[in-house]
Amino acid sequence: MPRAVQYSRYGGTEVLQVVEVGIPEPAEGEVLVRVKAAGINPGEAKTRAGTLQQRSLPSGQGIDLAGVVVRTGPGVTGLAAEDEVMGFTWEHASHADYVAVEAANLIAKPAGLSWEVAGSLFVVGTSAYAAVRAVAPQPGETVVVSGAAGGVGSLAVQLARRAGADVIGIAGPANHRWLSERGVIPVAYGDGVAERLRQATDRVDAFIDTHGDGYLELAVALGAAPARINTLVDYSGAARIGAKTEASRAAATGGILTELAQMAASGALDVPIAATYPLDQVRAAYEELAGPHPRGKIVLLT
Repeated sequence: MPRAVQYSRYGGTEVLQVVEVGIPEPAEGEVLVRVKAAGINPGEAKTRAGTLQQRSLPSGQGIDLAGVVVRTGPGVTGLAAEDEVMGFTWEHASHADYVAVEAANLIAKPAGLSWEVAGSLFVVGTSAYAAVRAVAPQPGETVVVSGAAGGVGSLAVQLARRAGADVIGIAGPANHRWLSERGVIPVAYGDGVAERLRQATDRVDAFIDTHGDGYLELAVALGAAPARINTLVDYSGAARIGAKTEASRAAATGGILTELAQMAASGALDVPIAATYPLDQVRAAYEELAGPHPRGKIVLLT
């Protein structure tokens, strides 16, 4: 029987269940996809905990996905059975064997792209794209990225470098070599980070915050104008100082996802995969996400 991840009450990973479900029927403009891989994201964990948004329960879970088209619903053109696709669903339903997805939210998966990367690229990729676009780095400027080895940060540092900026990445020492190999200046987080940043550069033109915990105030103290600071997590801080909060929905287009996927397939964008789990180990996957997990994305495989 087909399976899907669901929860009937808000809480920790203990509320997650893998249940048997029917195969969804694609409606007008939708495509039925046999899911091969689906990324997991901190926002999904916050939604399941009840701290981000309220949903009708029981609820499914998951936004990112990649898989194979099974059949198309009425009115769908340009896609057919057996096409390999990747994309997203705002219905919180991709952590499943099958999902019905709006055709407009799918693109063709590049042949050279792994299922793991294809199934986990949308949220982090479009978030990084939107954040970099929001701070508009120019050649020769200096951009600082907090959480530079996380799912979003690891892509943001690369996109900012592609824009021609000098990039400083705040991350733990275990990720400094990876950052250096991509032309990013690594700086350790923790006590003394402000002084280490001042030693690394004499000016900060823009700041991308993927971590929170006081980094917006640090960005201002380092001289970044609020209009060139973007945070993905500290919304109250952004409102207080006038920073931006551009994230995935600001770049949720097929064109942008296609651009990111083609860069990843060609090797121009490295999308690190930290770990993969089978669907029935979804609790363990989210427990790793909540801890000091390795660099990059955690992915469910079906």
